[in-house]
Amino acid sequence: KQGKDSGPAPGRSNGHRAQLQEGRKGQSKEVYSLETTGLALRQPGSDREKWGTLRAGAAGPAHLGSRSPCLLVALRPRNVETERERFFRERFAYDPQFEYAEPVPEAVLEKYRDASDRFVAQAIRIIHAVLEKYGTYESFEVATGGRLLSKCQIWSVIRKYMQKEGCTGEVVVQLTDDLLSQAVMMVEDSRPTLAINLSGARQFWLEGMLRHEIGTHYIRGVNNTRQPWHSSEGRKQYSLKPANPTEEGLASLHSVLFRKQPFLWRAALLYYTIERASRLSFSALFQDLEQYVQDAGIRWEYCVRAKRGQTDTSQPGCFSKDQVYLDGILRILRHRQTIDFPLLAALGKVSYEDVNRLKEFGVLEKARIPHFMQDLERYMKQLDHIVTTNQLDEQELEELLPE
Repeated sequence: KQGKDSGPAPGRSNGHRAQLQEGRKGQSKEVYSLETTGLALRQPGSDREKWGTLRAGAAGPAHLGSRSPCLLVALRPRNVETERERFFRERFAYDPQFEYAEPVPEAVLEKYRDASDRFVAQAIRIIHAVLEKYGTYESFEVATGGRLLSKCQIWSVIRKYMQKEGCTGEVVVQLTDDLLSQAVMMVEDSRPTLAINLSGARQFWLEGMLRHEIGTHYIRGVNNTRQPWHSSEGRKQYSLKPANPTEEGLASLHSVLFRKQPFLWRAALLYYTIERASRLSFSALFQDLEQYVQDAGIRWEYCVRAKRGQTDTSQPGCFSKDQVYLDGILRILRHRQTIDFPLLAALGKVSYEDVNRLKEFGVLEKARIPHFMQDLERYMKQLDHIVTTNQLDEQELEELLPE
């Protein structure tokens, strides 16, 4: 799925992000836990190793596939590979006819049936800013992503990051080549589990991915379990707004935080693609995206994401969930001067709009704050840098998003 920021979450479980990958490319996977005293994940037949080490797990591909179905799995066409082959064989002049293992819930399709065009101008401006600087998306990926890392290098980065966040041993980490996303955070066997796609683990992107998944989703999830609104009943009692678009907007900002060129390409192109999909057939959408992405394989993935849930893709229509990234990003940037970001992390899965009224009810003792928020002045400067790099206009955002 993502090409490449971390993907959307269909739901939450026990305060953590519950999500499965959308389809598989192979069957290779390694599972490790970052072990510390009292928090190690024991595997059958293995001895405890030294504190702080990485250790292979026993879970295999069958185990990965044994999780209960979820929204994203239901929305992944079961014949996606055969339709891809036909689409390419017919030189992109064919509209795929997708089949699904189970009927897609009508309530879900209805919820995400309508695309928004509210931020299309901003999305296009971000896309153009990237192309003006790098020429093509492919050049942008090479320049900003850096080289692919070896497994050993990936484990080193992960270990150091977990130490920074003080969560060594709490999260099981899987390296896999069977994700269509860059990374995904989920709950497996009651353990928070992070799956990372080997093909997306680039030199300059990996720490951003960890800030997205661990520094945002996981830490806010842990903090959420301690709050009086940790349950659906509690959320109703405190009249909480939905966690999204704040949750995914914040995570997406953290993905690009501290980059020299923190372009919001992925969020912008997803937003644009979905808006166009609502008015175009699959093949017409694929052709439209050529102006921004030459690589046919990448364009195919964007189109499949936008047309999820459809059977006959010759008809206009979209699955609009992925617009949440840019929507959340722009709302947070618009209000960044008045948001208490450490409190936003400490209160758990809440909207930035609810922070001020909830702080008197929140359990803040021993709340976790991401390490990159500790220097708040530096953090705020980075948000300003993101605004400037992406050619976002402050006055325009105020007009689009009035108080």
